[in-house]
This record gives sequence, C-alpha cells and structure tokens, in this order.
Amino acid sequence: MSERLVIIGGDATGMSAASQARRMKTAQELEIIVFERGHFTSFSACGIPYWVGGDVQARDELIARTPEEHRARDIDLRMRTEVLEIDVPGRRVRARDLEAGTESWTEYDKLVIATGATPIRPPIPGIDAQGVHGVQTLDDGQALIETLESTVGRRAVVVGAGYIGVEMAEALINRGYDVTMINRGTQPMATLDPDMGALIRKAMDGMGIRVLCDAALTAVLTDDDGRVRAVTTADAEFPADVVVLGIGVRPATELARAAGLPLGQHDGLLTDLAMRVRGYENIWAGGDCVEVLDLVSGTERHIALGTHANKHGQIIGANIGGGYGTFPGVVGTAVSKVCDLEVARTGLREKDARAAGLQFVTVTIESTSRSGYFPGTAAMTVKMLAERRTGRLLGVQLVGREGAAKRIDIAAVALTARMTVEQMIALDLGYAPPFSPVWDPILVAARKAALAVERGR
Repeated sequence: MSERLVIIGGDATGMSAASQARRMKTAQELEIIVFERGHFTSFSACGIPYWVGGDVQARDELIARTPEEHRARDIDLRMRTEVLEIDVPGRRVRARDLEAGTESWTEYDKLVIATGATPIRPPIPGIDAQGVHGVQTLDDGQALIETLESTVGRRAVVVGAGYIGVEMAEALINRGYDVTMINRGTQPMATLDPDMGALIRKAMDGMGIRVLCDAALTAVLTDDDGRVRAVTTADAEFPADVVVLGIGVRPATELARAAGLPLGQHDGLLTDLAMRVRGYENIWAGGDCVEVLDLVSGTERHIALGTHANKHGQIIGANIGGGYGTFPGVVGTAVSKVCDLEVARTGLREKDARAAGLQFVTVTIESTSRSGYFPGTAAMTVKMLAERRTGRLLGVQLVGREGAAKRIDIAAVALTARMTVEQMIALDLGYAPPFSPVWDPILVAARKAALAVERGR
C-alpha cells in the first residue's frame, strides 16, 4: 500500500531527502509532496556572495536542480506554497498557495521538516528601508544586484563580520564600492579567537575595508523617498547608498514550536542519530533548522552549513526509503575568504573549551604554504588547542593566503578520530616544494602543542 511523504522546504535537506527516498521507492510505493514557499529549489546560498561579486556570472549557475527536473522524477513539488501549521495528532499540514491565496490541508504518513534558518534582522528604526538587503535566498541576491546596478553612489555598509559579512565585503570591493563594516564583536570572525580575528582585521584594513569593532547599528537613516542614506552607531554616522546585513541566522522553527516538537537551547529541533525528531517515529528534520552534536565538546550546537544540510537529507531519505543511515555529529569545520585572505577553523575556540570545562594548552606558529624558496609561497598563521595532560586535539584555526584554508581538513579528520597532537606529528602528509614545506604547518603546530602538553603534565 502506498505511503505519503510530505516535506516542508525545497532546498538542500528537503530535496536531498526527496531525491534519495525516490531512488529507493517508486511512486507507487511512496508519494512525495514538497512544499516550497520560494521561487527556487536546490540552490547554493553559499554562492550568493560570489555571484554578487562577479565571480559567478549568472544566477542559474547556483541552481543544482530546477523544479521541473524534480517533478520529472515523480516528486510533487509545489512552489510558492507556504506551510502555516503542522497538526501532529492528525498527521496533516495546512498550506497556503501564495499566488492564489487559497489554503488546504494535506495528510501525511511521514513528515520531513526542512525549514532552514531565518536571517537576524535587528529591530531598529529604518531597518526595512529601500537599499537594506539580506542575502539568504536567490531572490535576495537578485534584489541586491539590482540595487547595486541602479545606485549612483558607491558607499556600502556591511553589518556583521561573520562569514557572510566578510564575503559580502569582498563582493562589494570587487564592484568598486567603498566598504565600511560594523561589527559588535572585538574582532571580525567571532568563530575564531580574538587574536586570530585581529589578523583578519589587519588584512581587511590593508584591502581598504574600514572595520569598526565594538560597534552596534542603532538606526538606518533615509531620504525623502524612503531610501537609505546613512546608518548610525551609538557615537557616529556613516553615509550609505546600500546596506548589507550579515549578522547571522537563527533556526526557522516557529512551525515546530507551535506544533509542540522538541527544541534545544539554540531553538533548533532536536533529533536522534537517524535525524528523527526526538519522540516522534514518523517525523524527521534536518539542515539549518536543527541542532547537531559537537563531537569535541559533547554539546548541542546550531551550525548553518550546506554541507550538513545535504548530508542530513541523504540520511533522512535513506531511512524513509527503507535503508539506514545516521549522522553522528560535527566538529565545526568552516572556511571562508576575503579577497586573497583565507580563513579556516575546526573544533573549539578557547571560550568553547572553557565553557566545556576543559583544561587546555594553546600554541600559535607562523609558517608558509610552500617551501620557502619556491615562487609564490605565502605566510600562514596556525593556532592549535590541545587538552592538557591527554594531548587530545581540541581545535585549529588558520589565517593565511593561497594554500592555507583547505589544510583545515587535516585537523577535522584528526578531531573526528580523537587523535592526540603527538599522534598527529607522525601523519604521513603529502610533500613537494610547490605544495608544502618539509614540515607542513599543521605538523609544526602539532609538534609545538605536544611539547606544551608535555611541559604541562
């Protein structure tokens, strides 16, 4: 007898789950209905800054599969349709067709919640003015590009200095804008320790990006036509022809909360290893709307990344389709760049380790991406945290230029394997002068960390 799978959300997790379930079960065995309130499916939100900046030439290059391609695989994909309510006891959802304005109930046997995350928009005067943009969806990116192409002035303000903020600063620099960045934290990139963030700030200053730290946006000022003309902080005013918000996101779990589903301390849905919502056999959730286990600290975290979202969808689809998969957790790996500066991190920062009650040592080393004598070699700073006494690797942060960022993957594997820094020294990493010094920077940091652990015993 056929079952019905209903999926809320048609991006990474939702469509990955639908596609995987369809590979495993025919349309006669499993009916799949997907509700998506936007205009696009299966798109790369991570690529939007590079589209805005001109590295990616066309919007459609960011779309992995169109609605028509999904429908061709017997997936009933209903675009521009927003789910308004989940009736858990009745196993049904209420949805509104945003074009027609009509509402209807749809019953389900199995439900997947893939509602993503919502950009943080501070409740300050003028925040909804013309010329103030977020960059969460392709529609957001298109609107921003249209503003950039129609605006006469060349003054931009980026609010927030996380991944999206620094990437958007680069995009605007590439478009010839004068960029001011307003950041509440002590340094850019709060996912790093402040000493590493200081390296990013110094580099951004050198690129002509004005970075204001320990500053909060207090108002957006507008002209007579309602367009942004300036922004203010507690003690200054900055002219602006366009404002880009990169403050961060929060899980979009309003539907789940109203339905009484379990949420964690970061307001993300809580799931088991199979990505089932805890306590519910027929409801799954994944992507930016869930919390995941941090394998290093043992705590639940909210990390909005496409890599996790796609994996969640694959696992959910496999489990619904009759197979089996689990998502054990994450170590918190992320990379970014601003102009030619590469930034990477994995594991715990110092504040994370303290919050977890861990005693630790830290080391910071300076090295190069290639052998020092080889043309094109670039400087790199590596910071490493290790647990005192045991020497277990706790975290790594990298700031450098060409060849720096992807070295973080070595540390991510070591964290997942719960290696000690002493064990890392013996890793058989690839070497040739165009790619690395004889002692790779990760190994140099591990060796120094092992000495610090030994001294601390």
